[in-house]
Amino acid sequence: MKKALFATASMAAVAALALAGCSDPGAGGGDTGPAEWAAQDADLAGVNLTIWAAQDSNSMPDEVVAGFEELTGASVEVVTIPDPYEQGIQTKVATGDKPDIAFWQPTASQLTALNASQNLQSLEGAPWLDSVEPDLQDITGILDDTRYAALITTPAVQGVYYNKQVFEEAGITEVPTDWDSFIELGRTLKGQGVTPFYEMGADRWATQWWVQVQLADAAADGLWDRVNTNEEKFTDPTILGAIENYNGLIEEGLFNENIKTATFEDQGDALLAGDAAMVVQVNSFFNQLQAKTDSATLNEDIGFFPIAPSGNVGTFIPDQGNALVAFKTGDAQRESAARQLLSYWMGDGYQGFIDSQDTVSLVTGATTPSTVPDALLEVSDSLSTSVGSMQALAIANPDLYIYLADMIQGTKTPQEVAQASQDQFAELAKAQGATGF
Repeated sequence: MKKALFATASMAAVAALALAGCSDPGAGGGDTGPAEWAAQDADLAGVNLTIWAAQDSNSMPDEVVAGFEELTGASVEVVTIPDPYEQGIQTKVATGDKPDIAFWQPTASQLTALNASQNLQSLEGAPWLDSVEPDLQDITGILDDTRYAALITTPAVQGVYYNKQVFEEAGITEVPTDWDSFIELGRTLKGQGVTPFYEMGADRWATQWWVQVQLADAAADGLWDRVNTNEEKFTDPTILGAIENYNGLIEEGLFNENIKTATFEDQGDALLAGDAAMVVQVNSFFNQLQAKTDSATLNEDIGFFPIAPSGNVGTFIPDQGNALVAFKTGDAQRESAARQLLSYWMGDGYQGFIDSQDTVSLVTGATTPSTVPDALLEVSDSLSTSVGSMQALAIANPDLYIYLADMIQGTKTPQEVAQASQDQFAELAKAQGATGF
C-alpha cells in the first residue's frame, strides 16, 4: 500500500476532517492529566482490543500480539482497512467508528487529519520514551506540543538507491557528495551508454521524491513553516525551481525511455538487473527488492546514499508502517489496555518484533538483527542528519505527485504543477482554519 507514504490530501480527507471537527467534544473524554501506564504484564483477561492496519502493515503486529495475549490474557484482533487506508480511517473516525490502536503516519498533517486532540490518547510520559534513540525521540509524532504517536520503526528516508556493480563497471569509486556531483555522475553514466536514473511515471507516487530531495536545504531553513503561513508558495522560485529542474533532467534524457509507462515493479527490476544505475526512492522500494532476492545479493549489489543540494543530507518521511496511535474510545479499561499494549510493544516485545520484521532497532536496549541488509543500515544512519519532508513538516499535503506525473505525461507544465499544488494546499489549509489563508 505505497500511497501511505505520501498521505494524499484529497477532498475526501477534507470532508472527514470537517466531520471530525464537528463530532461530540466529549467523545472519549477530555484530557484530565498525564495518563497512568499499567505494567506490561498486568492481567487483561476478558479485555478485547482492535488494531487497524493497512494491507502492507497487517502482518506487522503478529509477533507482538501473540506475546501480549499470552502474557496478559487479552484478546487482540487485527483488522485490515482497505486502500486508500488514510481516507478510509478518516471517514470511519468521523462517524464515531474507532479502533483501540491504529497504524498511522505520525506527521503533524496526518495527526491533524485525525483531529488528534479529540480522538487520540496523549502518549506523554510513556515509559519507553527514554529507551528510544535520542535522535529519534522527538523526530515525529508530536502535534501542538503533545505526543500522540509511538514510533515503532525507523522512519523512511528519501534518497538514492544505486547498483554497485554498475558503478564499478563505470569506474565510479565514490558516491556523489552533493546535488551537482549527483547530476554530473548521471551525465557521465549516460555518456557511457548507461541509463542513469529510473522513474515510475505510470504508478506516479514516487515522482515527488525528486522534487523533495532538492528542497532539503530549504526545509532546514524553514521553507515549510513559511508555506504553512502563506508567506511562501509552491509557485515561488524555490519549489517551482525544483519542479523545473526535475523536468529539465527528464527532457535531457537522463531517465529511462519508458518513463511514462514504467511501474514500481519495473523500477525494482531495473535496478536489480543493472538496467539503470540509480533510483530516488524511500524504504518501501527496498522492501520490494528484499521480496525479489536475498540479503547477500542485496549487500553485494545495492547501496544507498542521501542527497541534497548542499551534500549527503536525507529527507525523512514517516509512513503509516512506522508508528501507532491509540484512540479515545470512551472505555477507560480499553484505553488503559491499549497503552499497556504499546508499552509491551516498545518494551519486552520489541526484540521479537524487530527480529520478525528483520528491521533496524530504534530502542537502545534492543539489537538490530544481523540479517538486516547494509542499505537499510545506511538509511538508518542518515536519519540523525536528515530534515523533514513536505509530509513531515507541512500542515497539508497536496497531490504533488499526481501533478508531477501529469507533467511526465506531457499534460501539465512545471508552472501548472506548482499552481495546482498551491491551489490545493491553500484549500486544505483554509479548511483547517490555518492563519493566512
